[in-house]
Amino acid sequence: MADLHSGPERPLTTGWRAPLESAPQERLWTGFPPAWVPERAVVAWCAVANAAAQFQPVTMVVNPDQITEARRRVSAAVELLPMATDDAWLRDSGPTFVLDADGQLGAVDWIFNGWGARSWARWDHDALVAAAVGEAASAAPIVSTLVNEGGGILVDGQGTVVVTQTVQLDPFRNPYVDRARVEAELARTIGATKVIWLPQGLTADYGGFGTRGHVDMVAAIPRPGLMLLHQQDDPSHPDHEVTARLRAILAASTDATGRPWELQALPAPKRLQADGEWLDWNYVNHAVVNGGVIACSFDDPSDAPAQEILREVYPGREVVAVDARPIFELGGGIHCITQHQPRAGKASA
Repeated sequence: MADLHSGPERPLTTGWRAPLESAPQERLWTGFPPAWVPERAVVAWCAVANAAAQFQPVTMVVNPDQITEARRRVSAAVELLPMATDDAWLRDSGPTFVLDADGQLGAVDWIFNGWGARSWARWDHDALVAAAVGEAASAAPIVSTLVNEGGGILVDGQGTVVVTQTVQLDPFRNPYVDRARVEAELARTIGATKVIWLPQGLTADYGGFGTRGHVDMVAAIPRPGLMLLHQQDDPSHPDHEVTARLRAILAASTDATGRPWELQALPAPKRLQADGEWLDWNYVNHAVVNGGVIACSFDDPSDAPAQEILREVYPGREVVAVDARPIFELGGGIHCITQHQPRAGKASA
């Protein structure tokens, strides 16, 4: 019997499947921030692209009128692709790449509506980015009827998908769907055979520029059976209770193969607030590349221990830290501004 917070198990599919992020990649996609983004954040976006380009091909989508500026700011190793955008969160506006049983590349084009039609969001152009990026990657198009974002799903490459109720069941995203319909669509598009439902994300993700609960601010899966989990140790922070609750749910769950999770804590930075607001700074929102991990740093005493944990769970990969504070000020982290494209072929599937 499935546990309370998990969907029913399904037979293994021979269709599309989202591979583990640490599987071999063809390239990393990112975006160049629009003109209204503060300078310090532009610097951080470009630092992530330059760091990733040390390991593998990187393509940055750029508004056509910003090509000259982008070229000045990123290394020659970063490919620039002119494309009209509203924002630069490629994890969410871009496609979710998948592979079929023969290793063919597909690109899931979720409906994107500005994280549930947030009042500050614009998405006329971003709603078209996933299809355009998928075409540029020569991926087979997989059109979805679900309003969803890449940051709202976490996969283990073996059929397990972790989501949050406040994203996929958000009335501003999918007012007419229930769990069964979400699970059916995740099975069709990314090969989900078991869906684990978390009740929420981090506290700060529900205010300001938040996404209403993206799972990639909560957890990451370095390899099947192992989950990195954000942990807030300070009892004064509201996420202390949140992360304890999420850990209890995940500890009682299993993956698609029936295996209990090995949970590895990634303790939060020591700083708790900025300008009177609770922070959702975390280390699970990193980007994995071939031979490397692009990690969030916060000029915080917890940076070094977190980087050591990342080295341990991603053996053989170099951990490169980038100051992620300017990115988090706008509502996300390093994982949120990148989208990985898996290497096509049966060996990668």
